[in-house]
Amino acid sequence: MLHVVLVGCGAMSKTWLEAARQSPEIRIAGLVDLDADRARQRAREYDLAGAAIGTDLDVILNQTKADAVFDVVVPAARREVANSAFAHHCHLLTEKPLADSPANARAIVDAARRAGRVHAVVQNRRYVANVRRIRRFLDSGAIGAPTSIHADFFVAPHFGGFREEMRHVLLLDMAIHTFDAARYMVNGEPADVYCQEWEPANSWYRQGSSASATFGLGRNRMFTYRGSWCADGFRTSWEGSWRIVGERGSLIWDGHDEVKAEVVLPEREGLIDKVGPVTVPPLDPSDRIGGHLGVIADFVQAVETGTAPETRGSDNIKSLAMVFAAIESAETGRRVNIASQEG
Repeated sequence: MLHVVLVGCGAMSKTWLEAARQSPEIRIAGLVDLDADRARQRAREYDLAGAAIGTDLDVILNQTKADAVFDVVVPAARREVANSAFAHHCHLLTEKPLADSPANARAIVDAARRAGRVHAVVQNRRYVANVRRIRRFLDSGAIGAPTSIHADFFVAPHFGGFREEMRHVLLLDMAIHTFDAARYMVNGEPADVYCQEWEPANSWYRQGSSASATFGLGRNRMFTYRGSWCADGFRTSWEGSWRIVGERGSLIWDGHDEVKAEVVLPEREGLIDKVGPVTVPPLDPSDRIGGHLGVIADFVQAVETGTAPETRGSDNIKSLAMVFAAIESAETGRRVNIASQEG
């Protein structure tokens, strides 16, 4: 069993604590927040009467002798939390994004490597069942190698609070889920990006609620992203809406339950090749799913077995680099090399 200190007891901590109490391998040994009353409130809500409560992570780690830290703080504080965790020989599972800048992301990944600790990011969309199904289907070659990937994201949430004041709000706070899913589904290595941001007249955000980006994913594959956080009507799933074109057919996913594929048949009608449906197999029993709980289970297994978790920081930094490169492109009007963001 892992003894864990969770730091950052805001609204997102509820999702973490809900997942953690479903795992028999996790014991929440402590809760840390700048507002101790908020930490106490979470302890009451989740029946954590024995958890140590405090405002200083180092103090609580000394007190609990925890095995791991769950980081749910704001991104700007993530590097400080990571340094404390590794100084106390703790493994670290962190909320996305991995960091608030390329330099801090590289510093955290390097610190985890030097400490010899497991470091992973809650990139929970990888643990969505249909994302797993699509990756397995594409790997089978049923529609040939993917050549282009297209994702639309149109949702109009009124969050209030800090998000509505953020710069690059869509790219920084949400797009990494879509970018990481694209990387995973086609096993892509991000190469470069051209991105534009704009603020529609109906927007209630400060800046960057709408964006369009085109990424190179290696091997002559392109990924296009269109997104908005102020597009009312006909909203997509929070997972987006997808079309993946292969050498011999296409797959579409509505972001909900419908995944369909068609493959080219050996006959033609006029100018157009005939196509027919091809089955996308169901979830394989070996596939990791479960959102936050799936990520936590993978993290625990990595700590116990010494294997690398799928969403390890050293891999996730590539998805984060896609975000920062898209922001740089939007700011400069240039196509940006993504490797420069990874370090």
